Amino acid sequence: MNELLRLWHLFRPYRTWMLGGFVLALVTLLANVTLMAVSGWFITAMAMAGAAGVAMNYFTPAALIRGSAIARTAGRYFERLISHEATLRQLAGLRVWFYRHLEPLAPARLQQYHSADLLSRIRADVDALDHFYTRVLVPMLVAIVAGIGFFVFTALFDLGIALLLLAMLLLAGVGLPLLTRRLGKKPGRRLVEAESELRRLAVDGTQGLSELLVYGAADAHARRLDDASRGLIEQQQAMSRIEGLSLAGVMLCAQLALFGVLWIGVPLVQSDVLPPQQLAMLALFSLAAFEAVAPLPLAFQHIERTLTAARRLFAVVDAKPEVTDPPTPSPVPAHNGLELRGLVFAYPGAERPALDGLDLDLPEGGRVAIVGTTGSGKTTLFNLLLRFWAPVAGDIRLGGEPLSAFRGEDLRRHMTLVSQHTHLFDASIRENLLIAAPDAPQAKLEQACRTAQIHDFIAALPDGYETWAGETGVRLSGGQARRIAIARALLRDAPILLLDEPTEGLDAATERALMDALKVLMAGRTVLMITHRAATLADMDRILVLRQGRIVEQGTHRELLAAEHYPRLLGLDAV
Repeated sequence: MNELLRLWHLFRPYRTWMLGGFVLALVTLLANVTLMAVSGWFITAMAMAGAAGVAMNYFTPAALIRGSAIARTAGRYFERLISHEATLRQLAGLRVWFYRHLEPLAPARLQQYHSADLLSRIRADVDALDHFYTRVLVPMLVAIVAGIGFFVFTALFDLGIALLLLAMLLLAGVGLPLLTRRLGKKPGRRLVEAESELRRLAVDGTQGLSELLVYGAADAHARRLDDASRGLIEQQQAMSRIEGLSLAGVMLCAQLALFGVLWIGVPLVQSDVLPPQQLAMLALFSLAAFEAVAPLPLAFQHIERTLTAARRLFAVVDAKPEVTDPPTPSPVPAHNGLELRGLVFAYPGAERPALDGLDLDLPEGGRVAIVGTTGSGKTTLFNLLLRFWAPVAGDIRLGGEPLSAFRGEDLRRHMTLVSQHTHLFDASIRENLLIAAPDAPQAKLEQACRTAQIHDFIAALPDGYETWAGETGVRLSGGQARRIAIARALLRDAPILLLDEPTEGLDAATERALMDALKVLMAGRTVLMITHRAATLADMDRILVLRQGRIVEQGTHRELLAAEHYPRLLGLDAV
C-alpha cells in the first residue's frame, strides 16, 4: 500500500479541495439519513396522534424534513462539483508531475518502453488514479466518521440495536470490501494490463498500417486486436460479476439489519420501553445508514486497478536518468566549435562499442559530414553531443568547456537538430513553429518560412498558418514537413546545426529544394551532418568515414572521390 501513501503525498496541493469534497459528502449522507429517520418518526407520530385525537407540533419535524431534503439536494450538487474539481486538478497535476519526471529520462531510459505504452501511462493510468480519491479515500473517511456517529446515536435509544447495526455495518463495510478486494485483485491488475496492450496494438496498427499492408500482416494484426479485445471484455465481465455480488451483499446486510432492528425493537415497544414512533425512526435510520458503506465494496474491488496504475507510473519516474544535470550553472563557451577526444561509448548489453576512440575537431563555422553504413556510430555521436547519453570514456568540449558542465536545456540552446524523422504535433502549422520561439511575431514566422521555401505553400492553403498539421504532420508531405522543421530551426537560431540525414527518402526534385533551404540554414553556422546521399556532400569542408565506431578515412569530397572504394565504403545512394 506504499503506492497509496505516495499518492497522498502527491495530492498535498489539493487537500483543501479534497477536504471540501469529504465534508460535503458527509453532509449529504447525514441529510439523507436524517430525512429517512425523521420521516419515519413523523409519519408514525402523526398516525398515533390522529388515532388518539390529540394535537401535536408538526411544524418542527416538517421543517426538519424539508431542511434535510434541501440539504441533501444541495449537498449532492456541491459535493459533485467540488469532488470533480479536486479530481480534475489532481489529474492535471499528476500529468505535469509525470511529464517532468519523464523528460529527463528521454531518450536513453525510455527505449525499453513502447511509445503507445508511455501514452497509456500518461493518459489511462493517470485517469485510473481518480479512483483513489473519489472511490476509495472519501467513501472510507465518510463511512468511518458516519459509522461511529450512527452507533452513538442508536446507543442513546438501545445498546442492543446499536451493536446489531454496528455489526452489520462492519460486515458490509469491512467484510465485503475485503472479499471483493481479494476477488478483484487479479482481474483488476489484468484489466489495466489488457487496456494497455489493446491501446498499444491499436496505435501500432494505426501508425504502421501501410507497412502491415505491404508485408501482408494486416490480418494477423487484426486477429491480435480481436484477441486483446476479448481478453479485455473477459476481465470487465469478471469485475462486473464481482460488482453485482458486492451490491447484493450490501443490500442483504441492510435488509438483515432492518429485520434485526424490528426483531429487537418490537418487544421493547410492547413493554413500553421504546415508543412506537422511535422504533419506526430506528428502522428507517438503520436502512438509510447503509448508504455510508455501500460504495466500499466497489472501492476495494477497483483498488487493485488503482494500485497497478500507480505502480506503472512509479516504475517510470523512479528510474534514474542516464545523464544528470550538474548542480552548478552552465558555463559560457568561448566559441561555437566542438572538440572530441578519445570518445568511447557502448550501449547496455552491446557486444562491441558503438564509438571506439573517436577524435573530431569541428571549428566554429566549419562544416563536417559523417558518412558510413548503418551501425557505424553516426546517430550515437549525435546522441552524445545532445547529452542524451554520456560517453563511457573520452571528452567532448563545446567552446573549450566540457560538455558535462552544461545543463541539458542550456546545451540544447547552442544546438538545433534537423532530422529525417521530423515530428509535427497535432496542432496548427503556426503552433508547431512557435515551439522553437514561443514569442515570435507572425512576421518572423513568415520570414523563416520564406527562407525555408515553404511560405508560399502555406500562404496558398485556405487557413494559411492556422492549417492543422495532423498527428505527426500526416496532412503534409515529407518534404513539406522537413522544410517546416528547417523554418523551426531558423527560428531557434542556434549556432550549431546537427543534420541527421535530412533528405533521406525524398524524391530528387524535393531533395534539391530542401538542400537549397538547408544551404541558407547552414550559412554562418557550425554544421555536422549525417548523410547517405553523395549529392549533399559537395558543400562540406571535410568528410569523415565511420566504420564500427572508428574514423577509417577522411578528406574533402573531391579527395575521397579519387578512391575507387569510396562509394562502396560509404554505402552511398549515388555519386
